[in-house]
Amino acid sequence: MSDQLLKGFAEQIQGAVQAKQLLRITGSGSKDWLGGELKGTPLSTKDYQGVVSYQPDELVITVKAGTPIKEVESILAEKNQQFSFESPHFGANATIGGMVCAGLAGPGRVSAGNLRDFVLGAKIMDGQAQIMNFGGTVMKNVAGYDVSRLMPGSFGTLGLLLDVSIKVLPKPAASATVATQITQAEAIQLMNLLASQPWPLSASCWQGDGSGTLHLRLSGAKAAVQSAIQTFGQKYGMKVIDDEQAAIFWNDLKEQKNTWFNEASDSPLWRFAVAPTSEPLDLPGTSLIEWHGGQRWWKGQLDAESAKKIAFRANGHASIFRASNKNQAMLSSLKDNPLTSPLAIVQDRLVKAFDPHGVFATGRLA
Repeated sequence: MSDQLLKGFAEQIQGAVQAKQLLRITGSGSKDWLGGELKGTPLSTKDYQGVVSYQPDELVITVKAGTPIKEVESILAEKNQQFSFESPHFGANATIGGMVCAGLAGPGRVSAGNLRDFVLGAKIMDGQAQIMNFGGTVMKNVAGYDVSRLMPGSFGTLGLLLDVSIKVLPKPAASATVATQITQAEAIQLMNLLASQPWPLSASCWQGDGSGTLHLRLSGAKAAVQSAIQTFGQKYGMKVIDDEQAAIFWNDLKEQKNTWFNEASDSPLWRFAVAPTSEPLDLPGTSLIEWHGGQRWWKGQLDAESAKKIAFRANGHASIFRASNKNQAMLSSLKDNPLTSPLAIVQDRLVKAFDPHGVFATGRLA
């Protein structure tokens, strides 16, 4: 079955080369709204499913791109393991391929690292229908190691991801969530202070306007979590949240289903990636802050140039995440001319190396 699917992929790519047509790699379509305008004929991976190998003792799983994330997470849970970067699904049937190529990470990114940090190896089919293997299944493997890490965030513009090997981690022995009412400036200062100390912080979130609610998730050894609960309660007046409510809170935050994201959902959603210690951004209304201040969300009407200036002052960049109308200026985080930017030049070279005939649609690269 897999061989037939691979043959079909190759024929579709070769046909697109000959016809000078664009292809758009897609799985379940759960993230079709992300990035720029959809272009090209769909090349579907949804039937290319299955776990190639899973080595719990080695903390690595190799999966075919069309495999639903929920199925893989269920397999990992049986061994008390997880994807610690907590990538959002944004759909019940979201696939591993979409997860990797979108390159998104959830609340756990601040402590565990980005999705890219966990990609060990990849098998892809390039724009000439050639199958290539990069990396491996262990952290110390360096053969083509960096090439496999190009796939996260590539939006399928470099080639068709077939299989991917991902490092997994054990679930923490204990977890708890505490919360308190605090101003945005105080929350940013406190998150960074606590993060600089040996507390088992695995996620953070503040939401509100001038004043709001700070949630901190503690994960690790039972003794460490209990010590943090006691200290945070005594020193900062934080209260423990019910475990079930806490689980719902962090999942809704990851999937952007909570009240803050749902309110004024017709307004454009901006993402500001800035230095964690930056002061509150000069934006009206409410904000939602994650990653100890490093990721800040804001909803409202704002032109691209103003957004980038605000982010630049905080040593970061800005881009539109959700909006009914988008343009390239809203998607690009490059401050200067994208045709002459060193980063843009490198990206262009990479795309041409993997896809010399320009088969894969590049319009969605954000």
